[in-house]
Formats: sequence, C-alpha cells, structure tokens
Amino acid sequence: MALLTSGPETAPPAAETSSVETSSAAEVRPAPHAPDGRAPCGPGVLLRAREGQLDSTLALRRVAAHLGDLHRVDGPDPDPPPVVALVCDDLAATERLLALGVPVVHLASGHPGPSAADAPPERALGRTHRPGWLPRSGPAAGATRPTGVLAPHRTGRSRTRSGTLLLLSLWGVPDADAEAFATGPLPRLADAALRRTGSCTVVADTGLDLLRSALEGRAEHPGLRVDRASEVDPDALHAGAAVFLASPVLGVLALAQARRAPLTLLPPLGPAQRDLAARVAAVLPLPTAEDPDDPGLWEPSAATAAGPWHLLDPALDDLRGAQRVARTVRQLALAPP
Repeated sequence: MALLTSGPETAPPAAETSSVETSSAAEVRPAPHAPDGRAPCGPGVLLRAREGQLDSTLALRRVAAHLGDLHRVDGPDPDPPPVVALVCDDLAATERLLALGVPVVHLASGHPGPSAADAPPERALGRTHRPGWLPRSGPAAGATRPTGVLAPHRTGRSRTRSGTLLLLSLWGVPDADAEAFATGPLPRLADAALRRTGSCTVVADTGLDLLRSALEGRAEHPGLRVDRASEVDPDALHAGAAVFLASPVLGVLALAQARRAPLTLLPPLGPAQRDLAARVAAVLPLPTAEDPDDPGLWEPSAATAAGPWHLLDPALDDLRGAQRVARTVRQLALAPP
C-alpha cells in the first residue's frame, strides 16, 4: 500500500531527503509572517501548546491567526525573553514562565471530562474553551474565564471538495481503547472512505505508530495517508474534504460549527470523549460512524448537508473565542512597561 506518512512517531521529522510525499499544509508552529503577509514586528510573544493533544494544537493555531504582526518567538530559551506568553494546556510551561517573570495567558483548550480540569496558577490569566451551548461538565477550574468557541481563522470551504478527512484524537485515551479502535473500526472506515470518496486522510495527535501499523495491510491505494496533527493544518484539510469523520473533542466541534458543515462523530474513546459526546447528544443530533457500509455516512442528504448547527440558540452561538484570547495577549504585549 502507498501509505503516506509524515515522519516517525518518536521525533519530529528531519529534513526530507527521500521521495516520500508529505502533507503540503503549513506546520502548526507560528508562521514568521502575519496572516496578511506583513513582516513581524513589535515585542516578542511566546506560543506554547501540547503538540500531542489535538485540541491544544488547534487552539494555538486559531488564536495565533489573530495576533496580527506581533513578533512570535519559539524555542525553549528565546533571547531576548518574550514580553508575554500564550500557553495552551501545558501547566509546567506556564509555571516555568511565571517563575521567570513572564506574564502568561493560559488557555485550557479541551473538554475536562467528568472531573474538574487542573487549574492554572493564580498569577496566570486563565481562559477556558467552552461553547456557550454546551452543558457544563462541572465547576470551572480556578478563576478561568470561558472564551466561547475557538473558531478557525478562515471559515470558507472549497467548492470542489473531495475525499474523506478522519480527524482522530488519542490524547488521554487508555491504550486498550486506542488499540481496539485502531484494529477494529479504523481499517473498515478507511476502506469504505477509499471506496466511496476516492481518498482518506487520517490525522491524529498521538499514537501514530499504532495507526500506521493498523493501516499498513490495506490494499495498495495512493489516496491513503496518515499525518500528525501538529505537522499539518487540520482546518485547511477540512476545507477541502467532502466527508468529515472526527473524534468528539471541542476543537472538532468548533470547526464544524464555524463552517456550518456536516460532522459525523467517531466512537468516543476514553472518559473525557464519552462525557463530551453525551453532553453534545443532549443538545445536537450529530450522527455517529456506527456502520462504515451505510451509504448515508458518505453521501449526506440535503437535509443534513449543513449539519444541525441551525438548532443552536443564536445568543449562545458565539464564534469569537480566538479573537478574545488574542486580544488579551495583544493588550499584555503592547501595554506600557
């Protein structure tokens, strides 16, 4: 099988020297230029996320798109030090930066599950990704402020969409659940996607070795590829995909909601996904990928072509979460010393 991958599981890919195709989407690391093409300027803003968590990488990308021409720095020890940092989920990084005297906006990007999320240090400005329409899963962590939906920067989709995007989060999923999905539903879904839509792009945050091993035995097909979420742009891939299958995580729901696009949920894996899926089901009738041979999974009817997002209360259908977080970062970066 022509299984296209984006590097080994244990380390970021080195410079490409072979002819193996990799994704053409931009990496999740901040671009050296602002979205409008202007060169970066002004004080340095440090950006951090958990690269092994889909929600975290999506959140960082979406907020970074609204930072304009602020200079974005990377690396473990930037010199000169940043004037402010945006940290998605990584509590250790937040604590380390605060100890160095760097102001931190700490964003909790994912659904905490049935238990309360870990609270960021009190000295950090805590923000939490939580759609207003989603029933709360428990008390907020510390003094964090909900943001509303972290929508993608661009909400348009290609007029010539094709193929299937399977966006999978294995972050925090027990090994037994991940292996059962990889060896059971995943190959059947990939086979059906290839047969019915011509291509299947599997994007996952972690567990890439497991997924590639499970798919390695598929019949030869140039349309099957497996990519790491931190090394591609899932939002851009979604814009060009005809069919969207995804894990029940907040970043995925935000993507489909912002684009008013159909979404079929994969079986929830682990307690956090199961809790979120149950809460979403109480509000929105999203379909689930129970039978890969169901034609309706690959050819949604006109009644479901835009998803159920019109059912949301307009007062709670707030897509400005990324702008709010970015505004806070900019205010800290540009505040007089």
